[in-house]
Amino acid sequence: MLAAVVVVASVAAALGMVLTWPTGDGPDTGLVDVGVEYVAGQVVESGMESCEGTIEDVLPDGTVPQDVDCLQVTVRTSTGREVQVFATGGTEASDVPPGTRVLVQHYPAAGGDPEVWAWHDVDRTLPLGTFALAFALVTTLVAGLRGLRAIIGLGLAFAVLGAYVLPALVAGQDGLTVALAGSTVIVVVVLYLAHGISLRTTTALVGTLLGLAMVTGLGLLGAHAARLQPVTSEDTFALARALGADGVGVLRGVFLCGVVLAGIGVLNDVTITQASAVWELRAADPSASWRTLTTRGMRIGRDHIASTVYTIAFAYAGASLPLLLLLELYEQPLLITLTGGAFAEEIVRTLAGATGLVLAIPLTTVVAAIAAVGVPPDHSRSGHSH
Repeated sequence: MLAAVVVVASVAAALGMVLTWPTGDGPDTGLVDVGVEYVAGQVVESGMESCEGTIEDVLPDGTVPQDVDCLQVTVRTSTGREVQVFATGGTEASDVPPGTRVLVQHYPAAGGDPEVWAWHDVDRTLPLGTFALAFALVTTLVAGLRGLRAIIGLGLAFAVLGAYVLPALVAGQDGLTVALAGSTVIVVVVLYLAHGISLRTTTALVGTLLGLAMVTGLGLLGAHAARLQPVTSEDTFALARALGADGVGVLRGVFLCGVVLAGIGVLNDVTITQASAVWELRAADPSASWRTLTTRGMRIGRDHIASTVYTIAFAYAGASLPLLLLLELYEQPLLITLTGGAFAEEIVRTLAGATGLVLAIPLTTVVAAIAAVGVPPDHSRSGHSH
């Protein structure tokens, strides 16, 4: 029965991907100048210069200063040429000492206009690549082959996002279908790759799929009840215009897709933990009924719920700290600020994911308990890890 649920869900997800697979080129947004070249280089020297003020330098009273301090950076490109560019506001000389690897933009001469060099950003390829390699190494050393398989699954998950989910949303495909199809494929591949094909993994997978269904339903209900609008800031307005005539409709799908994708990771965590806990309880007491296993498993589940709620709350607070700082700056009542467009969207997304997560724990526990009592005790212990 569990296998049938997984097969049906997988076939439906594959069919959904086929029907909503993006074809053709995306919309011509005009957001990127295709003629620009990104050139690597190293900082030779830098110093402060006086520049004319722009709209980016606007003061709290709304005026633009006539002159501002700018950081002029001399960069030696990979071809050996030295060029001078102005760094973005807020960058200081101590941030880009001589030898710092940076990226600059080169606009070739065209139509009688001279070539232009401009600052792009610091080249962070080496430090970020080092961090990623250290993460992969530590995970593999601690978790062994299973950790390596989990990293491979993570790479495949991001491949699905990059090759299917994002292009499909840009192409205007139905956001709900894209979210459910993409997330189902991701959890099926990731769970079986990391934990192996077994009844225990299948139990956790069914619990995860049930949780995703609840998160999706709660997200739809919350968006409808709160009458959320997809355009809540200048950024989302610009994005809606760039996506074409149906940009607002696309952003509605983006919200639903974000709700579903945000729930995948934590759901995977709690369902695997609950399934493993029930199987270990079954191995410790082979005579226990499924009701007994459910009761004992929920004792563990309640502790997991309490800790996971904190995890979700503080993970959101850390990722959205700049947005939360607006609460200190807005001279409005707290309730009005929290129920405003941008904040309301985040609140609905967080509460939908957290509620679906909490409900997934008892569902997974019951499914795992019923499945575990049907397995001989000698086979109830199979390798699994968090």
